[in-house]
Amino acid sequence: MSYREERKFSFQNLETNSSSPDFKESVGVDFTKYEETEDLAKLWNTTLKQGMHGICFSMYEDGQEPGDTITEEQVEKRIKILKPYTKWIRSFSCIEGNEHIPRIAKKHGIKNMVGAWLGDDMDKNELEIAGLIQLAKEGCVDIAAVGNEVMYRKDLTEEQLLTYIHRVKHALEGMDIPVGYVDAYYEFSHRPNITEVCDVILSNCYPYWEGCGIEHSLSHMQNMFGQANAAGNGKKVIITETGWPSKGESLRGAHSTEENAMKYFINTQAWANKNNIETFYFSSFDESWKVGAEGIVGAYWGLWDKNENVKF
Repeated sequence: MSYREERKFSFQNLETNSSSPDFKESVGVDFTKYEETEDLAKLWNTTLKQGMHGICFSMYEDGQEPGDTITEEQVEKRIKILKPYTKWIRSFSCIEGNEHIPRIAKKHGIKNMVGAWLGDDMDKNELEIAGLIQLAKEGCVDIAAVGNEVMYRKDLTEEQLLTYIHRVKHALEGMDIPVGYVDAYYEFSHRPNITEVCDVILSNCYPYWEGCGIEHSLSHMQNMFGQANAAGNGKKVIITETGWPSKGESLRGAHSTEENAMKYFINTQAWANKNNIETFYFSSFDESWKVGAEGIVGAYWGLWDKNENVKF
């Protein structure tokens, strides 16, 4: 079965206090029926239990950070937690223990979007590319992502990134593995040469990071997806990251609260399933190390907390 043909979860009628939410395309669920936090949490839990297309894998436990080598045992423990809730897992790197993620996920019957993390360290880039190709040859890669937000961070030139993408496509030729590149939704309209070489458009869509209030977040995310879709000109577009933090700083009208995190997750899953939009939610577990890069808010994007307990 190809990745285009896989069965998708349907967003069934959710029930809390014997009523089902009214979902409107650009507005989302009518949350006035769930004014009590306890009722909203029940709806969130029901949504989670119905399952997701995909989720981004959070690698690091408390006290760990990128650069630490992670064991197979730690990876398997977390994959077992996620297994009942997702059909796909997205990983971000192919070295330092990240290579265990697709191998163990595949063992548990979960499909993989596997990423090679590219940056300004050329030696590490070579290890990442070699790791991605090796995992593909092992049958552990269902979609290959060559780089994540490299253009956004300006770590490489466009020409350098294109060379890496072409190398992976050549190495995977004949293996029926779509190859793409992950970046913010707008980069695909700004960089047509990259868009052209991708088999699939892998788009990150974050209303929170653009300061959008929760009441308009679903509509804004739909617009982000629409822009990437227009740039793709008929190519498949996958939302590779979207989410909302449950704690931390606010960004203009975007407030990091438990209620907003629950609402955003519910609306995203409802819309994605209704419209068959393949979406990888960010993220699985809270990760404390991210406070350095993003402030306090960086540590609170998970559906599970840092101790691997379901959050709500």
